[in-house]
Amino acid sequence: MTPLRVIVVGAGISGLAFAYRIQNLAAKAGRTLDLTLLEASGHVGGVIRSARFDDCLLETGPDCWAGNKPAGMELCRELGLEPELIGTRAGVRRSFILHRGTLKRLPEGFFLISPMSVRALLATPLLSVAGKLRMGLELLVPRRTDDADESLAHFVRRRFGHEALARIAQPMVAGIYTADPEKLSLQATFPQFLQMERDHGSVIRALRRKAAQEARGAVSTGGEVSRAAGPRYGMFVTLKQGMSTLTNALAAVLPPNALRVNCPVASARREAGAWRVRLGDGDELACDLLCLALPAHASARLLAGFAPAAAGALGEFEYAGAAVVNFVFRREQIAHAMDGIGAVIPSVEKRRLVAFSFSSVKFEGRAPEGKVVLRAFMGGALQPEVAALAPAELQKVALEELRDLVGIRGEPEFALAGAHNRAMAQYHVGHLARVQAARRAVGALAGLSVIGNAFDGVGIPDCIRGANEAAQSAMQAAPAPVM
Repeated sequence: MTPLRVIVVGAGISGLAFAYRIQNLAAKAGRTLDLTLLEASGHVGGVIRSARFDDCLLETGPDCWAGNKPAGMELCRELGLEPELIGTRAGVRRSFILHRGTLKRLPEGFFLISPMSVRALLATPLLSVAGKLRMGLELLVPRRTDDADESLAHFVRRRFGHEALARIAQPMVAGIYTADPEKLSLQATFPQFLQMERDHGSVIRALRRKAAQEARGAVSTGGEVSRAAGPRYGMFVTLKQGMSTLTNALAAVLPPNALRVNCPVASARREAGAWRVRLGDGDELACDLLCLALPAHASARLLAGFAPAAAGALGEFEYAGAAVVNFVFRREQIAHAMDGIGAVIPSVEKRRLVAFSFSSVKFEGRAPEGKVVLRAFMGGALQPEVAALAPAELQKVALEELRDLVGIRGEPEFALAGAHNRAMAQYHVGHLARVQAARRAVGALAGLSVIGNAFDGVGIPDCIRGANEAAQSAMQAAPAPVM
């Protein structure tokens, strides 16, 4: 029986998950698999990368994922990693927001962009009296009757007012999507708020009813509404030895010699019933199934010479750069009480940080007693020039900001920056239509899958779910074996 030849380009979480899943599916189908995973860099994991300094654990990319999305948890169980999963520390599941130069605790009773009650609204120190009044008037704002997509900024201003957007919604969203809320698609990112408006005529009214139902036990949400205070930190999980545990485990179950690092791809084309992948050194590989697990703009570049329609559709997705800077300090160097997980920073504060977190407070095992790991997040759609800085400059800028924000004295024992150029997909207004157009164009090319964070969610579980679905579809469309 001839083997099914599969090439995956890109060894980030999407590519690794696709390779893992198609191995399993091929084995269940009794198919022999000839699998090759090509990675341009010298390591697997893409933006996921864990590092160590002495006994401190650092993450230069994402440090956790949402455990309420099943794909990530299920994959960990399949790989035997379930004992390694840990959640955020129970006693510090709160965060701060910078308000006129001072860190204020995010108030209880807010669910991301909206208060759940008048009491929560009145208690918040983040809005002026006029801002609170305008936000409370959301109860009287008429619901929209059309289905056109709108930006998150337009939605928040329309229902809650400009101050709520600038002081609450924008920093909350930046911490998730590193996005410009003026461009961010509500349908693609927060459809639940759109549905609340449609069903109840008011977001606040919908949240109040949901909290009341939760209190009566009529609905089960894990307390995410009634105990809301901004981000729902109780649902985030990570791995004891770092996020790279997951990507390394996926790489470890690849067939021998399947993984080829430092192996960039120049182009791809379909010829004589097979895909031909030209490598950077001029060599060519052939396969029956090709999966491009890259940023959409990189997949577009590989297909441009062969499939301009698909390349054009993929090129419509925009991306932003982001950077993470890790610092190791002695505890006595930091004046802040560190009685929370971290802080988000509104763009109106004119700072060069998007957010920061006390990593060693957020998760156990990140630093020994007396040491602190602090992570700063920079760049995004609103500050692209910051993300483009060299590592040494990123460290300098982040340290200057943190000295002022949390009272740092002296120099860090260690610093490590991770810059991710054009890595964060931007879900702009009309995103769902762009996804449909790209999938139609790619679907016209037999044996091709294109996956990544540009389509159905930017989080790690979203990428894993997309890879699982793509692998399933690829196997169903795979050519029959030749006996």
